[in-house]
Amino acid sequence: MTIQILAPDVAAKIAAGEVVERPANAVKELVENSLDAGATEIRVELREGGQQLLRVSDNGHGMRAAEAPLALLRHATSKLSTVDDLAHIATFGFRGEALYSIAAVSRMTLTTRHRDEPYATQLRVEGGAIAGQQRAGAPVGTIVSVEQIFYNVPARQKFLRKPTTEAGQIADLVERVALAHAHHRLSLVVDGRLVFQSNGNGDLFDVLTKIYGLEQARQMAPVGMLDPGNGLHASEQRATLPEPTYAEVDFMPAIPTARQSSSGNPHSPIRVTGYASLPSLTRPNRSQIQLFVNRRPVEDRTLTHAVVQAYHTLLPVGRYPLAVILIDIDPTQVDVNVHPQKSQVRFVDDRAVFGAVQKAVRQAITRHAPPPDMTLPAPDAWRTPPALPGSLGAETGWAPPTSLPPTISGQQPLALPPLPPSTAGAHPPTQSPLLAGHPSQLPPLRVVGQVGAMYIITEGPEGMYLIDQHAAHERILYEKFMAERAHDQVARQQLLEPLALHVGTAVAGLVAQYLDELRLVGFDVEPFGSETFLVRAVPSILSGQDPLRALEEMASALADRRNLAHEAREARLVKMICKRAAIKAGQLLSDLEM
Repeated sequence: MTIQILAPDVAAKIAAGEVVERPANAVKELVENSLDAGATEIRVELREGGQQLLRVSDNGHGMRAAEAPLALLRHATSKLSTVDDLAHIATFGFRGEALYSIAAVSRMTLTTRHRDEPYATQLRVEGGAIAGQQRAGAPVGTIVSVEQIFYNVPARQKFLRKPTTEAGQIADLVERVALAHAHHRLSLVVDGRLVFQSNGNGDLFDVLTKIYGLEQARQMAPVGMLDPGNGLHASEQRATLPEPTYAEVDFMPAIPTARQSSSGNPHSPIRVTGYASLPSLTRPNRSQIQLFVNRRPVEDRTLTHAVVQAYHTLLPVGRYPLAVILIDIDPTQVDVNVHPQKSQVRFVDDRAVFGAVQKAVRQAITRHAPPPDMTLPAPDAWRTPPALPGSLGAETGWAPPTSLPPTISGQQPLALPPLPPSTAGAHPPTQSPLLAGHPSQLPPLRVVGQVGAMYIITEGPEGMYLIDQHAAHERILYEKFMAERAHDQVARQQLLEPLALHVGTAVAGLVAQYLDELRLVGFDVEPFGSETFLVRAVPSILSGQDPLRALEEMASALADRRNLAHEAREARLVKMICKRAAIKAGQLLSDLEM
């Protein structure tokens, strides 16, 4: 093949693909430009999930008329000028690729007015080429309207998700920016409807309330902030302390690290602030651990692990906290120029940052979490078994189930239903020598009792069996559910009246994306507006559960596994349903139940 230089328009589209993969990437770049321009109010408007139109408006200082066309050229930026500037980047943008990349794959209108000029300049761009320039009337600031994104890149356009899914991605982005910049007012308008707005008063707790709701926000403890030392619960402190105590995060005292980088400034501390949930508030995955380095959202497995490690011994297996962690560090100690979308960073001393995060979060949750109740329950309490939240059992896996009538009652033990052909290969049981040859049937067992409200003690021909009650019940429910699925006879519980779920834009996109899978496992859910769904039926085994929490957790877990095949996603949903419905550790059982 002959070597040739790519045409400029082809090279531009390839370069744009590294920066802009979907509408949410374009919104991120434009919002960060607004922040760098000193804006205090930023408004994001969407139509059809940003595929038809996305507009970002701000009240920043704007661009001069003579410089506006330069902003559309590749590697044109006002944020650095020499290679030495890369060592201490203090802005969000610095490569000069954002506007160039967005303009190359869309029809864009740029309207900007500098604070020192009496009028605005408006540029119309199609596929990266300026199609017109004129004066316009506009307030000080910048308005960027992006229409028909990827209209000239069909290969990228066909991979866009449903409008609700794309809108959910953008909503999640706007909410993250609001968490990192509580002093800025951010608004999101989807199809003409205001769906999110932060008040910009600088109080991070107010932003948490907007995103998660007051009930959940009250279950989050301040990290690295002033502590009155009055011993009150975090929610009670909010009612008794003046607002600036938790609001002015920019003026909070620094948390010095245990060790500083030998190559950096020893007097430059790492400051960790934010909020972390108490052990009573958890999620099924790590997706709600939000990390920000110098107010830049980042993805870092090491720092995420530091947050999780701070909860060591405090959370059940398979449960993770909610956290908003803001890390302020000297720009010379972090490299942000390691990823095309600037979502990853490198630290000069990553151990120091890890230790600072872990220590700050651990101190916050141990200071504000109520101490465990070590008193024994009264005798009457043992007659009505309490169902404790959380689960200490392992995720669905083979375990000898014991929801069999005890042999002392004179009844014969029941055989488990055989594994359906569709799942027998996917979940091979680990057989003991005793059960070899009889993988679907247990020997006669006599219930002896229950220990720790977690394990069932039984006696059989070969000796004693110690059985995890949660894993056993979860496995029974899983086999039953999959057998029903094999015959398309999943039992549903019809609701007397449809239940309206207001799940927020980000979760709404996920629920809409997996509606078919949800129907296959027993949910009857239908859209009812941009953020609302009507639930008409739930799987019978979840009839006593909270549908809102169940759908949120399932959609979030599936989002982390969006690359799974259809059958794998469905199996994942079934496991989650059975896990929620199974008997939990800490639940006392009668002899018949055991």
